[in-house]
Amino acid sequence: MNTTIEKEIFDIIGDNHQMTSAETPLRADAFHRSDAQKMEVIEQHFEIIMKELGLDLTDDSLQGTPHRVAKMFVQEIFSGLNPANKPKVSVFDNSYQYDKMLVEANISFNSTCEHHFLPIVGKAHIGYVSSGKVIGLSKLNRIVDYYARRPQVQERMIMQIFNELKSVLETDSVMIVMEATHLCVSSRGIKDESSYTSTLQYGGIFDKKEYRDDFYKMIHKE
Repeated sequence: MNTTIEKEIFDIIGDNHQMTSAETPLRADAFHRSDAQKMEVIEQHFEIIMKELGLDLTDDSLQGTPHRVAKMFVQEIFSGLNPANKPKVSVFDNSYQYDKMLVEANISFNSTCEHHFLPIVGKAHIGYVSSGKVIGLSKLNRIVDYYARRPQVQERMIMQIFNELKSVLETDSVMIVMEATHLCVSSRGIKDESSYTSTLQYGGIFDKKEYRDDFYKMIHKE
């Protein structure tokens, strides 16, 4: 395919925030190298990028930036790519027989748009009805954080969190709403600073409208 045409297609996919897979696209050898080895290579390449931009890396403020960026990529904002960093989640028997909806709202997350590597900043709201298992509240935050810490599109992120919770809790009765601002929209392209993106995923008992309505009331009490 013509290189110019390929680039135009890539731009269309990126500007329309399309995803090509429900799973994060990873190579088979994604974790053959250690974190330290990855950081060394990223540092070298980011130094080249900075130099191509015309920056003076002898300046005290800039000379450590390639290392800082490499460390941030591997150990922080993209740490969710590595299955070794997946949170250990324990569930417990619902011994107190609570059979109504449990909701945790306003879970903050920071992710990264896989098309332009710019921040996605938002809130997640999670509800579920126990089928016999319950999960510690902080674990909901950790699951959201784990899947957010990788290059993402919002539709994929909510599906990954939804499927993880269904598996852990052994129930289809899970509902998630995610609301986020994408800097690839607000700081480039259309440069719309007021819009935000909402995604919704649910199943089980939440297929019934009355349960979804109750969920919305609980997360939007104001």
